[in-house]
This record gives sequence, C-alpha cells and structure tokens, in this order.
Amino acid sequence: MEAPLRTRLTAQRLRRELTLPEILLWLCLKGRRLNGLHFRKQHPVGPYILDFYCAEHRLAVEVDGELHALDDRPARDAIRDRRFAERGIATLRITARDVLASPDGAAGRILEYLGAGPLRPSGPPPPEGEELDRAAAPPLGELSRSD
Repeated sequence: MEAPLRTRLTAQRLRRELTLPEILLWLCLKGRRLNGLHFRKQHPVGPYILDFYCAEHRLAVEVDGELHALDDRPARDAIRDRRFAERGIATLRITARDVLASPDGAAGRILEYLGAGPLRPSGPPPPEGEELDRAAAPPLGELSRSD
C-alpha cells in the first residue's frame, strides 16, 4: 500500500524524533539484532505510520503510550489494526510502560508472538568446531552510525 507524500515526510521526521520507549525497543531491533529479523522504524503504510515493521513476517509492532487508553483511541486503534489485518499485516501492541521496564522483555514478546526460538546473534554460524565468541559481539544497546 503506497503511502502519500505527506505521510512519508511525517515518517521521516518521526524517525528523528523517537520517544524514549521507541528508542529502547529500536536498540533491540536494529541491525537484525532480534533473531536476525529486519525491522524498519516509523514505516509508512497508506495513511498510517507503523512504529516498527518486519516485512518478512508482515508484522507491525506498535509502542502504545498512556494516550492509547483514553477516549476513543482504543476504538480507533482497533479499526486501524483491522484494516492492516485485511491486508495481511498483523499488529502487536506493547505498552510503553512495558518497554521502559524491560526493553529485552518487550523484544522477547515479539519473538513469542512470532513463535520464534530463543535470541541468537545475527550473521552466519561460526565455522564448524569453533565456538561463538559472544565477547566480540556488540552490546545490545550500542549505537551505530548506520542507523
């Protein structure tokens, strides 16, 4: 679903202005850190912008702050989720509070939702007979200039 120019421009701005819970979850997702899965942040789809999107599994991950529980917001979120489901995109909603409490736990919820196995480092397996050097892997929260 092609996104209008206005939505794409808004998504570009939002990529630079992530909330703290979004930053913490992004640090767990970027660079294929979560079981080798590729996620995009602030991904435009039609008139909407997804917090995170994994095309391989057609999964939208939304980090919901306190406002998502107020007024008509739950009903609006349900309509949005249903529209995505009609297009084959599943939506997993994680509260901002849960991400703040445990970003790794929130990432684990994504794997549970997908039915994936335990976390593994990305990249090819080590050569036969060699152990994986976990000390050489970058820390989960390390920033890189490529993102």
